[in-house]
Amino acid sequence: MSEHSFTALWSTLAPALANHLWQSTLVALAAGALTLLLRKHQAQARYWLWMAASLKFLFPFSLLVGIGQYFGRPGHATVAPESPLYSAVVDITQPFAPAAPLPQHAAASPIAFSIWTYAQPALLILWLCGFLFVLAMWTFRWRRLALTMNSAELLSEGREVSALRRVERIGGVRKPIAFLLSRASLEPGIFGISRPVLLWPAGISPHLEDAHLEAILAHEVWHVRRRDNLYAALHMLVEAIFWFYPLVWWLGARLVDERERACDEEVLELGSDRHVYAESILKVCEFCLGSPLVCVSGVTGADLKQRMVHIMSNRILQRLNLARKLLLAAAAFSAIAVPVTFGILHATPSQAQSQPASNAASGPSFKSVSLKPHVSSDESDFAKASFDVKDGTFTARGITVQTLIDLAYHTQSAQVMGGPEWISTEKFDLDAKSDNSFTGDMHKHMAEHASGGDPVSAMFKSLLTDQFKLTLHPETRNLPAYELVVDSDGPKFQESQSGVHNLRVSPGALNSQGVPMLLLAEQLSMRLGRPVVDRTGLKGHYAFDLHWTPDASEEERLRSSDLHGANSTAVPSGPPLIDAVQQQLGLKLVPVTEPVQLLVIDHAELPSAN
Repeated sequence: MSEHSFTALWSTLAPALANHLWQSTLVALAAGALTLLLRKHQAQARYWLWMAASLKFLFPFSLLVGIGQYFGRPGHATVAPESPLYSAVVDITQPFAPAAPLPQHAAASPIAFSIWTYAQPALLILWLCGFLFVLAMWTFRWRRLALTMNSAELLSEGREVSALRRVERIGGVRKPIAFLLSRASLEPGIFGISRPVLLWPAGISPHLEDAHLEAILAHEVWHVRRRDNLYAALHMLVEAIFWFYPLVWWLGARLVDERERACDEEVLELGSDRHVYAESILKVCEFCLGSPLVCVSGVTGADLKQRMVHIMSNRILQRLNLARKLLLAAAAFSAIAVPVTFGILHATPSQAQSQPASNAASGPSFKSVSLKPHVSSDESDFAKASFDVKDGTFTARGITVQTLIDLAYHTQSAQVMGGPEWISTEKFDLDAKSDNSFTGDMHKHMAEHASGGDPVSAMFKSLLTDQFKLTLHPETRNLPAYELVVDSDGPKFQESQSGVHNLRVSPGALNSQGVPMLLLAEQLSMRLGRPVVDRTGLKGHYAFDLHWTPDASEEERLRSSDLHGANSTAVPSGPPLIDAVQQQLGLKLVPVTEPVQLLVIDHAELPSAN
């Protein structure tokens, strides 16, 4: 993977990970507050609260919002963006601004830039090594237990089996649990998830009276009834993925504590004597070793001293009343329903202009269109296009469908995805004439540089639909982008007073006689390969000269496009592009990752030869 690929991956992953960890931590804090509220209640309720906090690490809020957006109707919000509900959900689902990694051409020292360049892949490799190490450690322990189980003897009768069957009937377990007698010194434990078996150490039976034996077996039966091995395995997955985050390991300890305490409470409710039950646990601790995996439920887990205090204290634990059950149900429902509902009712803010839900073009269209394949033997041939505002005539030579889409929807090339390859490679010659009744409106909108919904855009959309059978839909994704902002010293160019609005484009140069910042952002996007969002706040038309030395990636992008001068040889005439923007224009390109509305092409056809 190249340095630029690592940088792009990091700029996407880092803010998303920070947001997800923040959200999951918030849920864990809420779960902790509820467990304090239920501290005098049964442990089972607290266990499920901690489990919900653990599972939140596997389900980011953005996924729930995305599900809502998938089933929702974009652009049909029923709650105003200014409402408190809208702002609150936005703050929760994306509380951090996208992290701005050190720009590749920032004015930082070469040493600092070099360290940051190598730190990004090093962090990703470090996470992968930690993830694989945790999995390998647990796989090794599981394998050892599997070998112990394979060497164990299956018992179908005897004192221990008879006691197990009695406890199963009392505990309501319908499917008999297989009983394996092992020569190892591991504590009694439930092994497996879909078909659990009880692994019983042979050396402990002589030390247990019948009451002790039934108490321990009852504890293991409740592990099976509660499916504790399954939920422990899910949390182990959380620990493997987020091994670097101490909170997940702390959650694991809380889960084991409440799991064992919940089983203790169930055993005591079945009628076991407290003293006998406490003695049985201590005997197991005396003669056996603890289970090496939390997904193999034993009897000696958690803080033994605290468990003994809890078992021996004859406290009456409260069951959840209706009010508290409704409170927990409302909290669980809200955690899922609010992000999904938000996604249904609201379209995510985007940098592309909102498009109609229908793919069919409507409104004005070109009165006459002549479309032919572009033929040229000159490899250095580049696209030429002009629009005469006075008579509504559009003429283009060597233009691609990709460029026509950008003209129709006012998007940047990086915001159009999908479709056949010929959309950006096949070139056409186009002559189109609009109806005279729209000429005045077109002149008005061209002068104002309107961003959408004008007759000009509608005519290009109609042309794409009629000539290329183009259909597309909007889709929002988090993508690496740049924000174009004013530097601390202010802009280094002046607003044009000539009334001429023209931009001359050549390799490594942009020469403006008066264009808006939106057009500059579009041109920069074409060369940087990322969406560039205008955040300058400058509303006029500006004259400037920008010169830079294109890098290899920029030259490759221009060669694969039909941009003016793309196939010409660039003569080095300045610093790298990002540096040139800051030094010559007084503007800055800040790397960010943010929601960007894309246009995804569903269908397109090459026009017939006629």
